Amino acid sequence: MPTKSPKELAFLQDLYIATDWGERFATLVDAHLELPKEGRALYVAAGTGGHALALQERAGDKLKLTCVDANDECLEIARAKAVAFREGTEFQREQLNSLSFADNQFDLVLGNASLTAPADLKALLNEIVRVAKPDAMVACWFPTAASFGEFFSIYWEALQNAGLQDQAGAVEHLITALPTVSEGENLAEQGGLQGVASWTSTEEFDYESGEQFFNSPLITDFLLPNWLSLVPEASREKVSQELAKIIDEVRHSGEFALTLKATLLVGKKAKVQ
Repeated sequence: MPTKSPKELAFLQDLYIATDWGERFATLVDAHLELPKEGRALYVAAGTGGHALALQERAGDKLKLTCVDANDECLEIARAKAVAFREGTEFQREQLNSLSFADNQFDLVLGNASLTAPADLKALLNEIVRVAKPDAMVACWFPTAASFGEFFSIYWEALQNAGLQDQAGAVEHLITALPTVSEGENLAEQGGLQGVASWTSTEEFDYESGEQFFNSPLITDFLLPNWLSLVPEASREKVSQELAKIIDEVRHSGEFALTLKATLLVGKKAKVQ
């Protein structure tokens, strides 16, 4: 599969990921998170800025929102949107697991971990709690256990069919790496949050064929690279062909559904750390 440039990936994220994948999580946030009427807020991994700007409009001018992302190309799109919407929202580049802000700075911190590798979730949670003021609200959202189960079940079979039996066992790691809701709550509490509450929504992404599955930017450009990382590069095309074949076989003239367990955690930073 040809590698796309950072600019191309940013445009795909804006056109396809934020408006579908991102919207599933944004709906949870909008339904369960109460925004402060004033003060300072931070949005971590704001991407191309659509959801952040919607929150700024909802909150009003008395809440100063700063948005950060590690992707310069996404930030360029986000800044253009802010100008078009005449919003004063700031967008700046940051390493998400090592923010440049001092401790105890924000009245609200939002962490978008929807595309964060599960192994990096703890570090991200710790960092967004660190920059929140004591008693400030902190929210983080990410996929949880039982997500992508349909894919993982056929992935094992595809690896077997491609003669990669040694890699097939690694699929178990992909499954167990996704945290349960309880594990996510524990990470939040260990990071310094109290009164942690969670909400989970079961979402489906439907594909009419293996070809449509692999033509999806969400799959090919954002999810699949991590999933295929356990496969030798020379074998990835063969494995992808096997996956497409199995999808067409198992859907039986119906659609192949990929399930996401979208989870939102919300808590307050403890006054004493």
